[in-house]
Amino acid sequence: MVSEIIAEQTWIGVLLGLGRLLLSVVLVIVVSQVAIRIVDASINKVFRKKGMMFKKTEETRLNTLRTIITSAVHYLILFVAGIMILEQLGLETGSLIAAAGIGGLAIGFGAQNLVRDLVTGFFILLEDHYDIGDFVTVSGISGVVEEMGIRVTRVRDFGGELHIIPNGQITQVTNHMGAAMRVMIDVDIAYEVDVDRAISVLEELFTQLNELNPEMAANVVDGPRVLGVDALAASGVTLKVWARAATMTQWAVTRDLRKLIKQAFDREGIEIPYPRRYLVFDKKSYQQTP
Repeated sequence: MVSEIIAEQTWIGVLLGLGRLLLSVVLVIVVSQVAIRIVDASINKVFRKKGMMFKKTEETRLNTLRTIITSAVHYLILFVAGIMILEQLGLETGSLIAAAGIGGLAIGFGAQNLVRDLVTGFFILLEDHYDIGDFVTVSGISGVVEEMGIRVTRVRDFGGELHIIPNGQITQVTNHMGAAMRVMIDVDIAYEVDVDRAISVLEELFTQLNELNPEMAANVVDGPRVLGVDALAASGVTLKVWARAATMTQWAVTRDLRKLIKQAFDREGIEIPYPRRYLVFDKKSYQQTP
């Protein structure tokens, strides 16, 4: 009778212990899921407010950052929850954490280039070095950014070739985007042309840009204006013309300005210099001796 009572109490204790263990595990899982939901809501709220202030390309960068941060926090919460569950089961987690640290160190050494790409890509996105559609120079490659990710950046040059650059190899970035881009044009005139007359023709031309080429004039932010004589070349005088154009339109503005300047010089009879060679013949050297 006594043995039956002891056995019954033992089974009751085992069941109570299993119940408490199961309850602890379920509680850890529930708390971790609640923490994940709270973190997700907080991160989404922060990035939603930031996204309302940015353009579409910057929203893409923010979404990438949000995904990376959310994933990292998820893994951290799940890792902590897993350690707590193992401790509830009575397992020693210290050695497990040490083994995970050694394993992570070994993986880091084996994939250090990948880790460097990921870390550099994260900071490129976080610090907003460039956006999709920007004209940049990275790793000696100049072109327009088509895609920016956590591991690689894709840049298409003006020849149409797509360059895939690992973020870990990006040591210097030159972002050519700005409020306006400078336009500098060298205008050569012959030495026989009056410099003041040539400058007045250019200044008059620049006042008529809205009538001559409205589309080009709409892209001109400041100028154009003649800065003055820039050089006395071998065959003519060089005038410097300066202007500022909207971003990514500076090349088109330069081409259109050169065309208008050539047409204006043709109308006014202003000669554009070209290399000349004067040959002087000595008649005496061609006289035949009797």
